[in-house]
Amino acid sequence: MIKSGYLRSVSQVVSNQLNVSTANVVLPKKQVVNVAPQSISLLSLSRSLPNASFSVSSGPAVTSQIRWAHTDIHVPDWSNYRKNSVKDPEVKSSDSEVSRKNFTYLISGALGASGVYATKGLVTQFVSSMSASADVLALAKIEVKLADIPEGKSVTFKWRGKPLFIRHRTAEEIASEQSVAVSSLRDPQHDNERVQNPKFLVVIGVCTHLGCVPIANAGDFGGYYCPCHGSHYDASGRIRKGPAPLNLEVPEHTYANEGLLIVG
Repeated sequence: MIKSGYLRSVSQVVSNQLNVSTANVVLPKKQVVNVAPQSISLLSLSRSLPNASFSVSSGPAVTSQIRWAHTDIHVPDWSNYRKNSVKDPEVKSSDSEVSRKNFTYLISGALGASGVYATKGLVTQFVSSMSASADVLALAKIEVKLADIPEGKSVTFKWRGKPLFIRHRTAEEIASEQSVAVSSLRDPQHDNERVQNPKFLVVIGVCTHLGCVPIANAGDFGGYYCPCHGSHYDASGRIRKGPAPLNLEVPEHTYANEGLLIVG
């Protein structure tokens, strides 16, 4: 042992109390056991197989296993409470006859109602497009004071979007037009058939050839002349020369009194 003011060391031996033995280990001899072979017959194999229903599932992610089926569970029979059309368990309830009928009736009714409303809208729009506009309807009837038309003159008015000729005829014009032979006319019509009051001729100022507007107090017969294609009308509005096939149209008109004419 060494002692100093700063260090101290001790040397000590401790025994492990292990005895060294020189004896040798003797291993037992290997024993061989002979097992008699067992005979396996078809009967023994059949007895080792399962005798009930089972299912086998296999695959890369599952293990092979045997599951016994529980076939002794009794399910109540509700056939007496079900409709004949849905007694088949493989048929969905939505595929039954009643469901199909209801669906068919619903679709048919909806399509029928939609078709009626669509047809109504189309017919209304079509009829409205054929009717006259508001400004034309406002002029459905026109009143003319006959005193404002001088004798021997023709005055033009606007009626239903068309020019309206009103002619105050002289006595000579009346006599001349009434003496014309009807058989010589292209569109045979007597003067008395075209006027209600012999003094006044009321015609629509549209040429019956191509719809042009004739000129009053002109032409070979002193009535109306269409410069577009050379149609000549007399003082009764009858075609006398040119390509026009018909006389000038006479609109519906009445005389409210001696000095007032209503056209329309």
